[in-house]
Amino acid sequence: MDDVPMIEVRDLTKRYPGRTAVDGLSFSVGRGEVVGFLGPNGAGKSTTMRILASFMPATSGTARVAGFDVFHQADEVRRRIGYMPENNPIHLDMRVREFLKFRARLKGLGWRRSRERVDTVLQQCGLMDVQRRIIGQLSKGFRQRVGLADALVHEPDLIILDEPTIGLDPHQIRAVRTLIKQLGERHTVLLSTHILSEVEMTCSRVLIMNRGRILAADTPQNLERHLSLDGQVVAEIAATPAAVREAFCDVPEIERMDLSAAEGEYTRLALTSKDGQDLRVVVSELVRANGWTLRELTRSKHSLEDIFVHLTKARKEDA
Repeated sequence: MDDVPMIEVRDLTKRYPGRTAVDGLSFSVGRGEVVGFLGPNGAGKSTTMRILASFMPATSGTARVAGFDVFHQADEVRRRIGYMPENNPIHLDMRVREFLKFRARLKGLGWRRSRERVDTVLQQCGLMDVQRRIIGQLSKGFRQRVGLADALVHEPDLIILDEPTIGLDPHQIRAVRTLIKQLGERHTVLLSTHILSEVEMTCSRVLIMNRGRILAADTPQNLERHLSLDGQVVAEIAATPAAVREAFCDVPEIERMDLSAAEGEYTRLALTSKDGQDLRVVVSELVRANGWTLRELTRSKHSLEDIFVHLTKARKEDA
């Protein structure tokens, strides 16, 4: 079964009266991947996660987890999934250890195994010091950790986390991020979040979704490389704008050239390539050939936020 994808979704659709939340969605997630699931509000991420967790049915299409159909083999799927929804439904009137043991038994663990797993997840999620506390008296950050511990207590193959750091302060976000990285060493993780830097630091692959469809599915590095095909090379050269323009105007690889005055006697040169070629070698060779001084030579890069805005904006304008 190791060669079977952990998640396999084909032509998945979920319709509500008056709108389509998920529209013919297809994607797969391999075992051991940590995948970031991105999209604006209303993109269909939470709906897709609920379907994968056998929490709600789809209108059409198929979805499988570890080779099991989420509709017809829901019990097998639930044994293999740890699901933490956005609004975490934990029992606020229970104590942390009591709640986790209760949840472990509900998930089919025996008395001895449930005790072992509760001890493990308390340690893993940094909850040992508050294990006797009533959950309702804990901070938001600790409640999120309780939710993570609940998702982990039955040792699932797949962990689905819907906005796990929502409402947390920067210190709490960092702690949860570290935990997610550790989880990725032993589990497959599907993570939905609006904090894009979080995805860049924790995820090996990104799925960007909008209006119920996948717009992109690749590593953050490959998405950045694809978007940077129209990226610029910026240089500051100790020469007049006229001299710089004359030197670069006939270079065939350059599609666009912008010149402006920089501090001192320098000219700022911004170049856009025709075919995605890195123009830094061209710039350095011409500068050296003309005996100029080069103060700066950089290639602009796009963050995951740039990629996200570019893709979702383009789809919005096409609509």
